[in-house]
Amino acid sequence: MKYVHEDTKFPIKMWTDHVPVEDGAMQQLRNIANMPFIHKHVAVMPDVHFGMGATIGSVIATSGAVIPAAVGVDIGCGMMAVKTNLTSHDLPENLHTVRCDIEAAVPHGRTNNGGKGDRGAWHDVPDHMGSKWKELFADRYAAITAKHPKAMAYNTANHLGTLGGGNHFVEVCLDTEDNVWIMLHSGSRGMGNKIGMYFIEKAKEEMEKYFISLPDKDLSYLVEGSALYKDYLESVEFAQEYAFLNRALMMESTIAALRKTFPHMEVTETAVNCHHNYVARENHQGKNVIITRKGAVRARETDLGIIPGSMGAKSFIVRGKGNSESFCSCSHGAGRVMSRTAAKKELTIEDHMRDTAGVECRKDADVIEESPKAYKNIDDVMRSQEDLVEIVATLKQIICVKG
Repeated sequence: MKYVHEDTKFPIKMWTDHVPVEDGAMQQLRNIANMPFIHKHVAVMPDVHFGMGATIGSVIATSGAVIPAAVGVDIGCGMMAVKTNLTSHDLPENLHTVRCDIEAAVPHGRTNNGGKGDRGAWHDVPDHMGSKWKELFADRYAAITAKHPKAMAYNTANHLGTLGGGNHFVEVCLDTEDNVWIMLHSGSRGMGNKIGMYFIEKAKEEMEKYFISLPDKDLSYLVEGSALYKDYLESVEFAQEYAFLNRALMMESTIAALRKTFPHMEVTETAVNCHHNYVARENHQGKNVIITRKGAVRARETDLGIIPGSMGAKSFIVRGKGNSESFCSCSHGAGRVMSRTAAKKELTIEDHMRDTAGVECRKDADVIEESPKAYKNIDDVMRSQEDLVEIVATLKQIICVKG
């Protein structure tokens, strides 16, 4: 662990011994460490990289205020994985049909079901998705919308059980003992984005109202006890519950799709369904605080988590070691070394095809930004956090459906 305390109110503790950290990310970390309501220190995971206001890969404990940008706009984004009774011997030589079955079962970034704005969504919402929405979310959605219409202006029933775009994915993987796993990555879809952007702007308005000057306006905060603070946490918790169920429903759809080819397939173990962009009320080092994990997974001694590599690299099921200095956290993935814009400029289709050899996945220019070279080396990331987690299973994807 690196300990940084240079002209900041609070220290920065970084698990980055074997990975690069860009200058822009370091400046963001210094900005955060100078905020007056930080609890103890800022914890930095090995997948850290530049983000909006706060870095991705940071764990921030606060007392008396919350920074909406320290969670970001992909609220509740996280991972889910299950182990099956299949092995590599059950798999066909060509996996293209299996990938197409998953793509047909789970609407994702390229899906266009016939209506304007329907990309990655249901055009005709399946009955069971609509019923879940009505049962679990509709009343609360209406209550939040009544107070903050612009925060919730999204047709969320159309997106329950869907993947979205960008770095979200559904994968079929093999572990080192030849078992087949299903793993997926998604969040609260456009609803979480709306909530995040809305409250980030509201926080900026609060700073202007009270003449509070910040090194970065995206670090604007909401003060505990205010109506906006309460409403933000209520909205975030709503989006996080939505994201958790969203992953579970996508997993059900993926399992159903795989059973077309493997009718005898059963799930033998559910590894985890965990957030890695979220807010939590926790107690750390003797104080009740608000924890914002933006690109980080909770890793108490009892916690299992998922740390995925890029679409051509290994991924890991891990168990936390309960390291209090990291606020019981670990990384959420490999972390970018290239921005999406830079990856599109610098990487070629040939690079992508070579680095995803052996994986049944898209090989076109529209996924270049997600190509393996755009990410840090996952082995270096894992070496940097050996005191945060232990590896339970090592997975390598054989099918990747990208949004």
